[in-house]
Amino acid sequence: MCGRYAFYLPHEAMVRLFGLEDDAPLVEARYNVAPSNFVPAIRNDKAGVRKLSLLHWGLVPSWARDRKIGYRMINARSETVPEKPSFRNAFRRRRCLVPASGFYEWKKEGDRKIPYFISMKDTEGFAFAGLWERWREHDDAEPLDSLTICTTAANDFMKPLHERMPVILKPGDYDAWLDRNNSGDEVTYALLKPWSRENLRAWPVSTVVNSPRNEGADLIEPAA
Repeated sequence: MCGRYAFYLPHEAMVRLFGLEDDAPLVEARYNVAPSNFVPAIRNDKAGVRKLSLLHWGLVPSWARDRKIGYRMINARSETVPEKPSFRNAFRRRRCLVPASGFYEWKKEGDRKIPYFISMKDTEGFAFAGLWERWREHDDAEPLDSLTICTTAANDFMKPLHERMPVILKPGDYDAWLDRNNSGDEVTYALLKPWSRENLRAWPVSTVVNSPRNEGADLIEPAA
């Protein structure tokens, strides 16, 4: 699964990596992004231009009666997104990129769970595959745009830490994932797979990260 991550890519680098316009909103560096936070996401507008905005992490389907359902929708299993009622419409019509610099996973060691930070060896920025929805509590209410992060089976690197991992997209696949005219066909579904490159790295970090109230670059420092 993916229940906590970090994002600290400088603005100029983010604009280049994700093909954004120069006036894209500034995004504050975060080292302990948690469910229910508003997080940066990239979507195509109707003209096919990539736009950056903040979405609630925890997808609330359009048909939901209560936004609290989002607490159970922080991740979407890639194996079932085309059919599961909570995600299938978003998979067909509302896909997004979720910028990240790394993510956390907790490894079981005896009776303890040790937090690890996982990132890339060769870049400070990449993207998770995300799905988004728009929900209104009632017809006259302001809309809530929310997202979920797709997960898949762990690759060989991640297996010692956890059986699942977030779907990480290659930059060359961003266009296909964001294409609003692509209704979730086999080509799109094929992108929901374990990361194939051998450029991941991981190290144990302090249990201070366990609390979502804690924030700061020290959270990703190797544990003493």
